[in-house]
Amino acid sequence: QVQLVESGGGLVQAGGSLRLSCAVSGRTLRTYTMGWFRQAPGKEREFVAAIRWSAGVTYYADSVKGRFTISRDNAKNTVYLQMNSLKPEDTAVYYCAADPRFLIPTMTSGYGYWGQGTQVTVSS
Repeated sequence: QVQLVESGGGLVQAGGSLRLSCAVSGRTLRTYTMGWFRQAPGKEREFVAAIRWSAGVTYYADSVKGRFTISRDNAKNTVYLQMNSLKPEDTAVYYCAADPRFLIPTMTSGYGYWGQGTQVTVSS
């Protein structure tokens, strides 16, 4: 059983930074794809970023490209999302996701395991 625990959310002013962490237990992640998604009130869950654990290949939504960086720490079995130059429209609950299959990393259907989410609020 894979368990994902997010942390690092909070309240920040526009232009500020936050780093989200997703600690993964229960599996070796060598073959996994890890993703970050977000969901704002009244909106669908949307893709933010993803990383293929073994190769380190990364994917980003256009809306966050150049501002957000996804990375992983093999020793800690943890994936990070560094968020810089935050905007009010980045406000959402951010979810970490994982899957061992090589599916489309930008779609929610590509992930079988999800964390509980962490709130990010960006004030203007």
